[in-house]
Amino acid sequence: MGEAERGESAPRVRVPFYCANKHEVVPSFAHEAAVPDEWDCPRCGFPAGKDPQNPPAPPRTEPYKTHLAYVKERRSEEEGRLILDEALAKLRADRAEVRAFMRANAG
Repeated sequence: MGEAERGESAPRVRVPFYCANKHEVVPSFAHEAAVPDEWDCPRCGFPAGKDPQNPPAPPRTEPYKTHLAYVKERRSEEEGRLILDEALAKLRADRAEVRAFMRANAG
């Protein structure tokens, strides 16, 4: 396929971006398109900026947290105790109801 089938190419501009690992990526953009401030480095995945002397900092990775750790961030121990007591009371009531039903229908 040539330009006759696809139409004329839009004028392009190539902009270099640099990541913290000193990688350089040079994507091309349509001349009238807005060029972003950052671009993802295809080699390492870090953000890349336009200033080779001052690339964006790598993303800070958070350590793995358990479900319990996230819950403890949102709830105090007292709130947790209240929720647990409520759940246990409901469970005990449900079990008592099942036992009563079984006794009533035994035989």
